[in-house]
Amino acid sequence: MSHKKSVWLQRALLGGAMLLGAGSAAAEYGLNMTPGVTNVSGEVYHLHMLIFYICCAIAVVVFGAMFYSIWKHRKSVGAEAANFHESTTVEIIWTVIPFAILISMAIPATKALINLEDASDPDMTVKITGYQWKWHYAYPEEQIAFFSSLDAKSNEARQLGSSVDPASVEDYLLNVDNRLVLPVGKKVRFLITSNDVIHSWWVRDLGWKKDAIPGFINEAWTRVEEPGVYRGQCAELCGKDHGFMPIVVEFKAQADYDAWVAAQKAQAGNSKSPVATVVAAVN
Repeated sequence: MSHKKSVWLQRALLGGAMLLGAGSAAAEYGLNMTPGVTNVSGEVYHLHMLIFYICCAIAVVVFGAMFYSIWKHRKSVGAEAANFHESTTVEIIWTVIPFAILISMAIPATKALINLEDASDPDMTVKITGYQWKWHYAYPEEQIAFFSSLDAKSNEARQLGSSVDPASVEDYLLNVDNRLVLPVGKKVRFLITSNDVIHSWWVRDLGWKKDAIPGFINEAWTRVEEPGVYRGQCAELCGKDHGFMPIVVEFKAQADYDAWVAAQKAQAGNSKSPVATVVAAVN
């Protein structure tokens, strides 16, 4: 076999393998938004579906009328074009109907946006600061602060020439060394900023994302009612290692959260611990 044919065969086999892989991955691929785990994310999801159904209804009516007119009034059956220039009735109809549709969209959209931005009366506050390429979390009331970076196994597997297979790493590139831990049933306000370039803090299941901009503080909030672990990533192209800046948020029952806080404070009491160093720097 010639070298040219051998290269062609290798490319064909590689393409076939990629197609098979894409077919198996398609079973887990979703085209729609996720309802999320918060009231806000559920509200955003239902708003999205409402607008989607309205757009589908408009498409059916408009294209249905268009295709019916093309078929019914075609030249081959002797149809002749109507000759008129003005119609007050038509003008009123195509003004009033779109106006009513826009109002039906604007009312729920405005309610959702107001709720999304209402971070007033929180039960606790967490300050989030983006760095290249990690996150810093500070709990002002509890006097706790720490950095959260890509976990060691993912970091090792991503290196060129690494002996670690990425497929063997659980939650590859979506795991961290220190999770953001929060209590369930509490309204948590986030103050989000950056220390260097623009980042964006995004956890899909919470239903929103906020830019972290140097010199500015953006505000957001969430409340989750059930314990769970939710993952996200930086959603802003922030540099060469942008893809290695994951977010992991764990919501715990109040008793478990209190135990975690006590453990963090005990660790911070050790002057040699990384947590103590970060707390001292923040304070």
